[in-house]
Amino acid sequence: MSIISNSTGSFFTRSLSQMADLRDGIERARTQIATGNRIERGSDDPAAAAQLRSVARRERLAAVEGDNAARLGQDLGSAADEVEAVEALLQRARELAVQAATATTGADGRRAIAFELEQLNEELFSRANGAALTGEPLFAGLSSSTAFTRDALGNVTYVGTPASGAVSVAPGTVIERGLPGNEVFEFNLGGIPSSAFAVLGGLAAALNGGSPDPAGAARAALDGIDTALDTANRAQTILGTRMAWVEQVQQQQADRGIALAERRSRVGDTDIAEAITRLQQSLTALEASQAAFARVSDLTLFRALR
Repeated sequence: MSIISNSTGSFFTRSLSQMADLRDGIERARTQIATGNRIERGSDDPAAAAQLRSVARRERLAAVEGDNAARLGQDLGSAADEVEAVEALLQRARELAVQAATATTGADGRRAIAFELEQLNEELFSRANGAALTGEPLFAGLSSSTAFTRDALGNVTYVGTPASGAVSVAPGTVIERGLPGNEVFEFNLGGIPSSAFAVLGGLAAALNGGSPDPAGAARAALDGIDTALDTANRAQTILGTRMAWVEQVQQQQADRGIALAERRSRVGDTDIAEAITRLQQSLTALEASQAAFARVSDLTLFRALR
């Protein structure tokens, strides 16, 4: 009798355990189908869970790099727009210098030219202190203050840093944020340090009576204006190259993002078709187990033992 009782107890225990396992499997399959996630806990698949954590870390880093690249692209674009405007006003200054250098331009004409040059110099100063969309100065390097200052005599001085700093946009890839103002507006003229501000300001002063030979001063200023234009053109080329580099990096970031998403899906997403099949199998097995348990437990021997 003891042997029968032990067998009966084992039967009940085993049957209940099997049905509990089937119910757990059913709930797990239902959750996987509902959430789309194959792994609920790391213990479900430790190796896959480790891969998912690695992917998540890489995606977080990629998000930071993507933000860096987007902001860098905006800053470079803003700087390029300012330099383009600088090139246009320097080209206008050159046209005025050529006009002032002709013998047919009288004193009144040269004073009018001087006035326009002064306005161009004001705009040049404003462009040199241009700001990014975030409010940060474009040409001050690592400084957060204005790039150029002007004293009471009208002398313009660069007060930014000599470097712009670099931004990380991808593993092992950094791109300089922009160009410091001294590389855009300052240059050597005949071995002497000068700037676009000094050239335009000097020519305006010469045409306003500051030179006994204003036509000669205008001709001499052409070399300075051409050098200023060359400096601005070189800056524009550098900015354009960096902008193209940023665009290439952003395309690579997009490709890596797709690859990471595919890897995450491959490792952690539920195979819906497989999960539904598994769910149906588990439901069928549970129904069969419950039916078999009911029939066997209802046998006369088991009824008698109870």
